[in-house]
Amino acid sequence: MPELPEVEVTRLSFASQIAGSTVLSAYLGKPLRWPLQCDVDDLKGLTVLGVRRRGKYLLLDLADGTNPAGLLLMHLGMSGSLHFKAWSKNAMRTALGKHDHFELVTHKGILKLNDPRRFGAVVFAPSEQSAIAQKLLGNLGVEPLSDSFDAKQFHAELKRKQTSIKQVLLAGELVVGVGNIYASEALFLAGIRPTTSASKISYPRVVKLHAAIQDVLARAIVKGGSTLQNFSSAKGENGYFQLEANVYDRAGLPCLVCKTPIKRIVQGQRSSFYCPTCQKP
Repeated sequence: MPELPEVEVTRLSFASQIAGSTVLSAYLGKPLRWPLQCDVDDLKGLTVLGVRRRGKYLLLDLADGTNPAGLLLMHLGMSGSLHFKAWSKNAMRTALGKHDHFELVTHKGILKLNDPRRFGAVVFAPSEQSAIAQKLLGNLGVEPLSDSFDAKQFHAELKRKQTSIKQVLLAGELVVGVGNIYASEALFLAGIRPTTSASKISYPRVVKLHAAIQDVLARAIVKGGSTLQNFSSAKGENGYFQLEANVYDRAGLPCLVCKTPIKRIVQGQRSSFYCPTCQKP
């Protein structure tokens, strides 16, 4: 599943190209997770002001002339990817492919959502404060790479959680975007075992985890995210962070620090990887 680094890499790979463009037309393929919430023809003539990210959602801000006209919220689901193709000489629009489920044709190029499993979504909302937008965004935790992600506040909120720290990170209620691979890697850097109760982690260890989360996510973005199966940016480029993993998907292999074999366990139907020597309960 594309996580925060993959979504941010996707945003960076097409945001500057589509910003300021006029929507010429839009097309829908097979139904996605939720309805678009507007007629595709309603998007025609609107301007794409820019592209933001909130958690794992991309937000395309729209305007009608000088007036705000809402936004498109895009989610890549389990296997989705966005592709942007700028117009070139003699370029023509082609029909939607088998797994192409949304297409936005602008005067600068075409943005297309490809999603084989159709767990992704494209939803129009009249504003970020509207009911539909708040239903999707309202319960998200803080952005881990923003100034709002404070170590003291993070520790205070963890104190109220009785579940394992790995499960808390994946839930996204306290901090968004720390997906499975990045949670495993951050916990390794912080020396915390994934099964440790969140409420029992001391403040000094939380400070290490806070820093590790920011470090791992920032490095993953620089590396283009992680391509474990079929992720690619809007330019069609793969990510390479998975090649630097210390523990993720390395069960049975020696720890890169202490040579102890990496262990794999299942938490909430997701695989967790850790070093039993370097990571303490």
